[in-house]
Amino acid sequence: MKKVSALIAALSVACLALAGCGGTQSQSSGTSAVAQNASGMKTLKVGATSVPHAEILEAAKPLLEKEGIKLDIVEFNDYVQPNLALNDKELDANYFQHEPYLKNFIDEHKEVKLVNAAGIHIEPMGIYSRKVKDLKELKDGASIAIPNDPTNGGRALLLLQKAGLLTLKDGVAEKATIQDVTENPHNFKFQEVEAAQVPRTLDDVDAAIINSNFAMQVNLDPTKDALFIEDSTSPYVNIIAVRAGDENRPEIQALIKALKSQEIKDFITEKYKGAVVPAF
Repeated sequence: MKKVSALIAALSVACLALAGCGGTQSQSSGTSAVAQNASGMKTLKVGATSVPHAEILEAAKPLLEKEGIKLDIVEFNDYVQPNLALNDKELDANYFQHEPYLKNFIDEHKEVKLVNAAGIHIEPMGIYSRKVKDLKELKDGASIAIPNDPTNGGRALLLLQKAGLLTLKDGVAEKATIQDVTENPHNFKFQEVEAAQVPRTLDDVDAAIINSNFAMQVNLDPTKDALFIEDSTSPYVNIIAVRAGDENRPEIQALIKALKSQEIKDFITEKYKGAVVPAF
């Protein structure tokens, strides 16, 4: 009897050892955030800002489930961490930025190796105010808040130029900075603020240039509340970003297919009514 008990104990230890080895091998075999659950569903982890990106991803979940993919949406409230997390393989993709921003981010973070996998939508940037009803009412010396990151700041200055409020140095395009303002006839004062925080300045400044996703988060309707807004020719298409080399991964291609489907196009059109515009 003692021999039988010893044999059972030895077999149990052996099984535990084998299970432990198997677990270690499974965890170390992948090089991305994709996981596979017991039902065979693969999990795709995508970082996004909440509005509209996370909402659009939520709408795409059922389409991906039909392809055997469970979409795990990780929400961020800034423009830096989603790219760092993706580069560090904590995410499989992210969806929050346009390509000019991504290019500038890569220029500033040489270790980051991310690429544009697909363009999905445009969020027109607008000029908002709680002090005036028309841009013509802005007084000399009025204060204007703009995003402080290079690409969105340049984009805001281009919008002010298009609205006829200032003139920029020729050729600076989206790389424009306040130092590139050549004509400021009304002596406007610019306050540079993190893009996500610009809406919070509305009570303190005369006008603010706000990305549509952040405008909608504070219940501003870009199509109704903006005093001036980008048109459909905007080059700032919001993209799916992935690590270089992952563009053709089946899970990424399935994500892009879902986001470019007629179902998602209809969702964007009906939900945002022009505040977000499909780019496909």
